[in-house]
Amino acid sequence: MDCYIGIDLGSTTSKAIYMDPDGNLLGRGITNSRSNYHLACEIAEEEAENNSRFAMLEKDICSDPQCKGKSADIMAWILSKYKLAEHKAQLDALREICFKDIDSWQDPLAASLYREITGKIFTGMEEATTALFQPGAVMKSDFFRDIATGQFMELAQEQIREHMEKISFERLIGVFDKGIIRVESVSFARAFQENIDFAYRQIKDLPDFAPFADKIHAAVKTASQQVFNIKSKVGTGYGRQRLPFEKSQIRSEILCHGLGAHYMFPKTRTVLDIGGQDTKAIQVDAQGIVKNFQMNDRCAAGCGRYLGYVADEMNMGVHELGPTALKATKVVRINSTCTVFAGAELRQRLSLGEKREDILAGLHRAIILRAMSLLARSGGVRNEFTFTGGVAKNRAATKALRKLVDENYGKLKINISPDSIFTGACGAALFARS
Repeated sequence: MDCYIGIDLGSTTSKAIYMDPDGNLLGRGITNSRSNYHLACEIAEEEAENNSRFAMLEKDICSDPQCKGKSADIMAWILSKYKLAEHKAQLDALREICFKDIDSWQDPLAASLYREITGKIFTGMEEATTALFQPGAVMKSDFFRDIATGQFMELAQEQIREHMEKISFERLIGVFDKGIIRVESVSFARAFQENIDFAYRQIKDLPDFAPFADKIHAAVKTASQQVFNIKSKVGTGYGRQRLPFEKSQIRSEILCHGLGAHYMFPKTRTVLDIGGQDTKAIQVDAQGIVKNFQMNDRCAAGCGRYLGYVADEMNMGVHELGPTALKATKVVRINSTCTVFAGAELRQRLSLGEKREDILAGLHRAIILRAMSLLARSGGVRNEFTFTGGVAKNRAATKALRKLVDENYGKLKINISPDSIFTGACGAALFARS
């Protein structure tokens, strides 16, 4: 199958899109960005290839008359067990790396104790894994790092309470931190065949699916053997200059986000992209060609990096900020969104008795106010308005945006795709296809 690939190498996440010659989306992939941009590009591309295979698998199963009425359940189980296999492989690798680090210590008594404690933590993590990857289970994050960090921290605290005078929490977390960095330097996306076979074995004998086992196996085999003939690649994003592509295969973020937003929503005329490192306000014509734009300066205020800093200050995950802010009963006025002074202002607000959720609601509003200024300088907001980037997944940010757009421009149609984070990669794939 001929295909075209778009890569968006962001400061926090790297995304990839597979597209067929007719402009149909085949699959998408995402991974945490790393200092090794080549590896991030490789993993995102492999994830997109695997996602394309899943799309083929789903199409085959859904089109089979014998699987009618069960296809959605079949795919939900296959996908959850596939992700379970991926997670288990990463967890096993992390455990091995942590053990090797501990075994290298000069103090054998300390090494023995910490190895025992770390082993108990990983046993607890493994026991919790199967429940995490069940059909319909709600995941707090799509990334192994986030899931593993949350689990390890919680279980480590339990061990500290039990062995308070024998072990150091900081040293225990240090072992984990070194291990997770090394795990992220390895690609686990290549093992599609191994993981899909694991998923098939997990479900083939279940009473609901046993009658369809042969059909499922045939579809799995077809998807696994599909060959993708890559005709062209185009890269974009914060780290685009580090992509292993020719200069002719690189496009600016502005052009890719404008074209990608138009592809998703053809009537788009204004695009706001809030990513990890910058914010872009873009005006496009009826063909998705950029007419005007404004970007923030080099300051990280108002971007995903700023939210990450806020999360660290409040000892929360970034994915928790939006849901917490939505619980606010009032919106605290934030005087500055400067990343340098954010910690001081947050602590001051908390010391004055302000609730955490009210402070976060104010922070989200302040971020969107900065974006509104960029939009005004780019030419304002016109129908249809499309919000893209990782921050578009934050419901507190989208709530603040809708309110401010209504107040300043009236009722306009605002498009927010569940796949908004892939907009840049989508635009890059369209350029590869052109």
